[in-house]
Amino acid sequence: MQKIKELLIEKSLLSSALITIAVTFGIISVLAVEAFQFFSEVSILDFFTDTQWTPLFTDKHYGILPLLSGTLLTSFIAISVALPVGLSISIYLSEYAPTNFRKTVKPLLELLAAVPTVVYGFFALIVVTPFLQQFIPGLSGFNSLSAGIVMGIMIIPFVSSISEDALYAVPKDLREASYGMGATKLQTAFKVVVPAASSGIIVSIILAISRAIGETMIVAIAAGQQPRLTLDPTVPVETITAYIVQVSLGDVQHGSIEYKTIFAAGITLFVFTFLLNSLSYRIRKKYQEKYE
Repeated sequence: MQKIKELLIEKSLLSSALITIAVTFGIISVLAVEAFQFFSEVSILDFFTDTQWTPLFTDKHYGILPLLSGTLLTSFIAISVALPVGLSISIYLSEYAPTNFRKTVKPLLELLAAVPTVVYGFFALIVVTPFLQQFIPGLSGFNSLSAGIVMGIMIIPFVSSISEDALYAVPKDLREASYGMGATKLQTAFKVVVPAASSGIIVSIILAISRAIGETMIVAIAAGQQPRLTLDPTVPVETITAYIVQVSLGDVQHGSIEYKTIFAAGITLFVFTFLLNSLSYRIRKKYQEKYE
């Protein structure tokens, strides 16, 4: 009887793993098939070199560069906010905060990741943008700056939590050896502990960037829906995810070339996030092998 129960548990776990793999391959297959149909009508060279994205206009252009620039611009602003704040929090919690304070604050900080992104989007549009307009008079009502800042706030837990775990896992012997050499707590934190935990910190940053690139509602609400090839954070832009939301609302005829653009944009986004996740995995594995 016990063997039967163990067999059932084993098969259930195997089924769960196979279902996950099957769903992943299903998603990739749908994206690949629809994207192939799109690229059979649109040159892939024009897709990656044309500087205009107007598939829903009379004068149609299918250059993904404006959407890519909007995605990368908002992600860069987000990581510029999340990286210094998240690392500062992680270093403080790991090296300076009392144990009880750390156990209390860390779960509260991770609640930021549980806030619905649509709430962040309206916060960026209604609170952050008017606040920034007091200091930047030419700031548009929809812009990548406020969207990026709020995205940065949202991904702070990704940086701080994973980095803090990496810092906390550094052996105490290294800290004690540093103190024995006459180093201060600040010198030990930044010259000993942070370099020792660099693999975990780098992984947290890459995962945070992946989360920022894949964000939808914040940029759809606060950044606007005007695809343009620009690095100006004060004007409206459109990201890949925001465009997918725009087309998915149902105003575009199903099966048309305009509809298939969402699959071309989607597979482009998938490739970006896949490469980032693969990079984080390789970095983590490399450092694990180094210290084993």
